[in-house]
Amino acid sequence: MTDGDDRHSLSESIKGRLQDGVQQSVFRDRGLLDPDAVIDEDRIVGRDQQLEDIITYLRPALQGNRPPNMLLYGPSGTGKSLIINAVCEQVVELAEAQGDRFGVIQINCQTIKSHDRAVYRLVENTATTAGVEVGVPESGVSTDRKLNRLYQLLSEEFDSVIIILDEVDLLVGRQRDPNDEPAYSKLLYQLSRASQLGRIDGHVSVAALTNDPRFMEDLDGRAESSFNPQDVVFSDYDANQLQAILDRRRDAYQDGVLEAGIIPLSAAFAAQDHGDARKAIDLFRKAGEIANRRGEETVLEDHVRDAQREAERDRTLTQMQGLSTQKKLSLYATAIVPVHAERNLNAIPSTVAYRVYQYLTERLDADKKSRDSYLRYMTEAETYNFITSEKRGRGYGSGVHKEYTFVDDPAVVAETLQADFRLEEIEGEDELIQSVVNAQIDEFFDEA
Repeated sequence: MTDGDDRHSLSESIKGRLQDGVQQSVFRDRGLLDPDAVIDEDRIVGRDQQLEDIITYLRPALQGNRPPNMLLYGPSGTGKSLIINAVCEQVVELAEAQGDRFGVIQINCQTIKSHDRAVYRLVENTATTAGVEVGVPESGVSTDRKLNRLYQLLSEEFDSVIIILDEVDLLVGRQRDPNDEPAYSKLLYQLSRASQLGRIDGHVSVAALTNDPRFMEDLDGRAESSFNPQDVVFSDYDANQLQAILDRRRDAYQDGVLEAGIIPLSAAFAAQDHGDARKAIDLFRKAGEIANRRGEETVLEDHVRDAQREAERDRTLTQMQGLSTQKKLSLYATAIVPVHAERNLNAIPSTVAYRVYQYLTERLDADKKSRDSYLRYMTEAETYNFITSEKRGRGYGSGVHKEYTFVDDPAVVAETLQADFRLEEIEGEDELIQSVVNAQIDEFFDEA
């Protein structure tokens, strides 16, 4: 067989496997489980008042008038982007039908580091929406020139525009002094004053989305006065609302592939995590991805639990990447105590955890830090919200000790750290480690 034949055979093999994967998938329309997808009105749950408010505020755009500025605030995953994007999509269609040019210009401020960068991103997105050239370079020219180009594009290409600034509170900019005006304050002032100052011919309104209910307190006085938004408050979803949200997206899956408890379980996990709909949808989707990966035809509750563990592990790994080896080792030693404990521990005594830490440092030939250093590392872990702590008395004359509780499943924390550490030297030593942990636990309680 020639090289050409080999390549053809490999190509056919890849193509066949790709097609098999599509045909055997548990998904019918996976895009419905993208948390950022703009969805139909009948899929919106538990946000009737917010939906009505935003419809009311944007209706003037269809009557030749300027909509008010808006401030949408509430925790992550509570529907801020979902609702305003759903309404804006309908305004665009209705405006187009009556011959008006309504534009929706959106940026997410999370990754934008400066006022200048935010202005350029707005220019870029405006030009893309209008289908014209950006007309200004990203660097090498002043922010004012970029701002003038933005005003020009908005005036020439649209009759009315809404500018959506998602996660606006993260656009702080390079503040050399604590008293410096944050970048978002300057941007809000410039955008909300542009029409009033005659810089833009059409109507421009701004919708700022934030998780911070105190956002307006940090605005410069001029920005606060010119922005002057209508507030739309988004509260956490409860478990029933999350369940209804997922139920209205169940057609993302093929008929008959979902085990009965999938939706309630996904909603319950997300409800524990501050009622975040994004996390509920992510779990619901990841459970199906796990089923596909394993070649299984039904999405089971176990797939949801595995998806939750994967999500916790990913979040834990992201949070812990910046920690030093000693801090990771301290956390790992603490996490494996409840994992291997034969007693039912309500919390992890610091004394036990530190003795396990000492054993691990000896076994791994690592530096052994003092008890004070260990306690300091764990205090820092508490500031990162990995653990909570409480002081406990041990009876008359015995002093007090700290006890730790992990925010996430300690087994997931231990598993994540073990993978990150690459602790080859203690792999396969679970029985030995278990005996060490339980010996220290027994000794601790015998001393009490």
